[in-house]
Amino acid sequence: MNMSTQTEQRAAATVNDPRWAAVVARDGAADGRFFYSVRTTGVYCRPSCAARPARPENVAFHDTAEAARAAGFRPCLRCKPDQLPAAALQAARVAELCRYIETADAVPPLADLARRAGLSPYHLHRVFKAVTGLTPRAYATAHRARRLREALGRRGGTVTDAIYDAGFNSGGRYYETADGVLGMTATRYRAGGAGTAIRFAIGQCSLGAILVAQSERGICAILLGDDPDALARDLQDRFPQARLIGGEADFEDWVARVVGFVEAPGLGLDLPLDVRGTAFQQRVWQALRDIPPGRTASYAEVAARIGAPTAVRAVAQACAANALAVAIPCHRVVRSDGALSGYRWGVERKRQLLALEQEAITP
Repeated sequence: MNMSTQTEQRAAATVNDPRWAAVVARDGAADGRFFYSVRTTGVYCRPSCAARPARPENVAFHDTAEAARAAGFRPCLRCKPDQLPAAALQAARVAELCRYIETADAVPPLADLARRAGLSPYHLHRVFKAVTGLTPRAYATAHRARRLREALGRRGGTVTDAIYDAGFNSGGRYYETADGVLGMTATRYRAGGAGTAIRFAIGQCSLGAILVAQSERGICAILLGDDPDALARDLQDRFPQARLIGGEADFEDWVARVVGFVEAPGLGLDLPLDVRGTAFQQRVWQALRDIPPGRTASYAEVAARIGAPTAVRAVAQACAANALAVAIPCHRVVRSDGALSGYRWGVERKRQLLALEQEAITP
């Protein structure tokens, strides 16, 4: 076999290997899955290396960096395959900052965080948001709100003690942020919603039973299911001490409006909403409301739209936490391959909702 034939065979073997496409595309998602070496330079690289692609006949693939070194190749000085990927380094750096924020007595200034990370304030702000989906201040606020919910859930101590224990340095600062998360005063939250009136009604639609509930701030729950009694128990579990008011004729008109929207999405749904969730969840839910009827978006696309491309799993968790079916259309979020994945009220209902919306926009 002559040299030319050997070269052609090596090139063909490389090009036909699916890993070659990742190298040509400089696919960062493939980093860590394999490494490739270049015989003419004697180095091995990550798939995402920004260096000019080598000729395929000079490339070999390795499952690990250790295997590449054992074959006699040294790490590329450009992509540094012997070190953690840049994304992993950023994630580790941000994780350390998150722990610092969580243990600080007050919200650390951005300049302080930037010094600890060894980055400029602008770059730190951008990296932190890309990794967590939140700005450093929003993360600190969400953490304090979570601590407040936990403190209020414990018995003993006053509400004021809980507010200060959660890191709010004054009662006034608490009202700026936590009310949107709790949906009520801290005193009422600790009492399980005692003193809070929630009107509700249950109807039927093509998806089964539907419950619509309204607090003094707006629609706080739209629940779907097969058993009306189970929906009522779900609402009761959310606010065990709230005063639930059902069966009012005028409120049943609201249920009719929601049912009408389910059956004919083209009608639109313009209702005041009482949206309760963390800062990140609310950003996700707003992005879902921006998806037009009849359209879908992947979890990764939603993560990118809110400026947190690495927070795909957190986006899925926010969708699962949504208690306002159809009003916050988490049914419009699908997997990257277009397949339907988990839905709080069942994948079959998700399929039906998408089909109804598609019919509504089809001429």
